[in-house]
This record gives sequence, C-alpha cells and structure tokens, in this order.
Amino acid sequence: MGRVVEMPLWALIVLVGFAAVTFASHFLFPSVRWFFRRRLERAVARINERLERPIQPFKLARRHDMIQRLIYDPEVLRAVTEHARAEGIPESVAFERARRHAREIVPSFSASLYFGFAIRLAKALSRSLYHVRLGHFDEAAFRGIDPEATVVFVMNHRSNMDYVLVTWLAAERSALSYAVGEWAQIWPLSRMIRAMGAYFIRRRADGALYSRVLARYVGMATDAGVTQAIFPEGGLSLDGGLQPLKLGLIKYIVEERSPDGRDVVFVPVALNYDRVFEDRLLVAAGQSGGRRFPARISVIAGFVLGQAWLWLRGRYHRHGYAAVSFGAPLSLREFRRREPVSEVRGLARVLMARIGEVVPVLPVPLVARALTEAGGALDRAALEARVAATIAALPEAHIHLPRDDPGNAARRGLQLMCGRGLVEERGGQIRIVAGREAMVTYYARSIAHLFADAAGDG
Repeated sequence: MGRVVEMPLWALIVLVGFAAVTFASHFLFPSVRWFFRRRLERAVARINERLERPIQPFKLARRHDMIQRLIYDPEVLRAVTEHARAEGIPESVAFERARRHAREIVPSFSASLYFGFAIRLAKALSRSLYHVRLGHFDEAAFRGIDPEATVVFVMNHRSNMDYVLVTWLAAERSALSYAVGEWAQIWPLSRMIRAMGAYFIRRRADGALYSRVLARYVGMATDAGVTQAIFPEGGLSLDGGLQPLKLGLIKYIVEERSPDGRDVVFVPVALNYDRVFEDRLLVAAGQSGGRRFPARISVIAGFVLGQAWLWLRGRYHRHGYAAVSFGAPLSLREFRRREPVSEVRGLARVLMARIGEVVPVLPVPLVARALTEAGGALDRAALEARVAATIAALPEAHIHLPRDDPGNAARRGLQLMCGRGLVEERGGQIRIVAGREAMVTYYARSIAHLFADAAGDG
C-alpha cells in the first residue's frame, strides 16, 4: 500500500483531469445548478406577484426536459413510425429527425433576460423610434378573462417592430411566447430570441413529421396555459393591407389542446405605423410577385447605424406614430357554444374581422388615402378638408390625431411623407412623387378595409 508508483507526467495530467471532471459533475455542478435554480425560482415568484397572468411552470422547464417530453409524446412516436414506413428508413433514423425538429422548435425561456433586459430594451427602442400610443383597450374585458384560461394574442403583421411593441405593452400582463420564422435563426439573434421564449417555425412545413412535432408542441403549450402571440397572416403584409388567413397555428391551438382542458381566449391585436421600416423591401417584393426580401442582419445593422449617425449629428427625429389597439376577447368555449358547427376557418374569420375593426388610424395613412383618392394635386386646404372628411366617415375607428386636430394630423402626415420623398409640394400644390405611387398606396391600404366595412354597413 505504501509503495511508490511511477508514471509519465502526461498520464498523471490525464488522471487528474478525469478526477476533476468526475468531482465537478457529481458534486460541484449539481450544487451550482441547485443554487442558481433556487435564485431563479425566487426571482420568478417576485415577477409573478406583479403579473396578471403568472409565468407557467411549462415555460420554465429545462429545455432538455421539454425536448424529451415532446419527442416521446405518443402522437409524435406514431408519426415517427409512419414516417419511417413511408420513407423506407429505420425508425431510429426517423426518431433522430424528430429530435432535430424538436431541438429547432423548443425555446429556452429565461425570465431574467425577458424581464430584466428585453422589456427595457423594447420600451427604449419603441419610444426612441416612435410616438407610441395605446389605442382601444377594454380593461374590464381583460380582467374578466378566466384566470385559468390560455390567452392567445392574435395580431396583424405590419413590421418586425410588432414583436417589440407588443412585448413592451403586454409586459404588465404576462410573458409572451411568439412563433417566429426562419429570419430569427440568424446568429446571434437566435440564441437571444429563444431565451425570450420564442419558438421557431418553418414557413414551409418540412413534411408530415415536422408538422406533427410542431403541432404537439403548440398543443402542450396551450394545455399548460402558456400565453402566446401569433400572426394568422403568416408573414409581413406586402401591400400594407390585411392579408389572407393561414390557419396553421390557430388550427394547432384549437385541435391539439385537450378536449376537457383549459379554455382558450383569443385577444385580437391591431398595429399600425406612420412608418414601416421595411416598407421599401416589402413593396418591392409584392411588385415582383414573391415573398422573398433581403431582411439580412446586415440590412438591419445598416439601418441602425444610419439612425445613430443622424442622432449624433443632431438631425434625428422620431418616425411619427406607432399605435396598438386591443379588440374584444373571444373565448373558444363560448364561440363553440354559439356556433357548434363552425370550423377553424370560421373562428379565424371572426378573429381577423375583430383585428380589422380596431386597426389604428394615423396621420400618414390618412394623408396617403387622401392623395391616392384625389388622383392628382391638392392644395393644403383641400388636403386638410379631405383628411377631416375621412375622419368624420369613421366615427367608430381608433384615430390618433396630434392635439386632436384633423388639420394638424394632415400637416404632420404631410411633413413625414415629404421628408421621405414620397410626396412633394411645389407652387402650393401637393402631389405624389413620380415612381412613389406604390409606397403611398401601401400606407393608404392599411386603413382601406375600414371604408369597405363602413360602406357595407351603410
């Protein structure tokens, strides 16, 4: 026992290294994880005290555990077997594909990042870029929502700023779980976005196995009461107006939930802007007949640097108004009681109609509509008269006017559009700049459905 054993130095280093790793993995790491887990639980408890809808345990589960739970779900295992049979591959290979899909979809929510960083950043960014206005919001209706129900915010999609605005404005109510597309998988955004609770989805479903894994994740989150935010249009509006519905996520929420589980309450949310930062890219994509546009990280970084340069030179101004309105909540249980034979498409139509009803009306869309309707040049008095007539034709709309003055709204909208080179004023006449007609129409279309609805009501 007391004999001296000689060994090479490299072997001693390897032995000590293995011993250190074993000690850390069996004694040190569990203790560290327990320490930070306790701190996290206390922090979440403090956050939940001020939230109307507390963060659900499902959202706080370890990502590895959620992935395991998802891929061993009976429905997913059945889809794995069917996929293996259809593709003529071993089930183990199909199972690994399901695991990859699950790893791509499942988020890793961090309460400290969401409430300690993301909310502050969203607030600062929103206020630095826009004059932010909260439009219609029925506090009593929101407080009347069943505390045990799963809340799903259903929104129109105008800009990638939608995520930022709604995250901030809903911060006192709950932490939102967004469905985000492939654009968000760009490094280094992907890790931060996943930590904020977002789950990635492919706009073009990659076969039945991927669809089943995604559907089951959405179903699990819905059953667990996770507050979600979805865009039923499926992508950014290319022409500025409300887009045709895509039923994917709404269908998963409705059909993948447990029949005897929680109620689901859909909250319509409508957003509008005096300036959409992606407008030129979106209009160009719409004119080309496709949906592809260069929303690369370099494009975003270039815009941010340009705005910072203007600020440093003292020439920076905010880009008009950004407004968010909340429509009347719709309980899935109540909807099915009233319309027992209605399909998911009928539910989606009702939700989109409620979104359309509360789209905010802002100065730039008002001026854009007046100019496109005129079809020619207008003087300032005629423009202000048209804007005032437009406002009078929409008594039920949620209109945001500087100083509650239609004339001031017309002047403000005109100033913003002239500053961007969309319209010009020469010889006392205001007209759309040649070649910018599509851009002006883009903003006019954001409120065009309100006039169609008014005409239908009449």
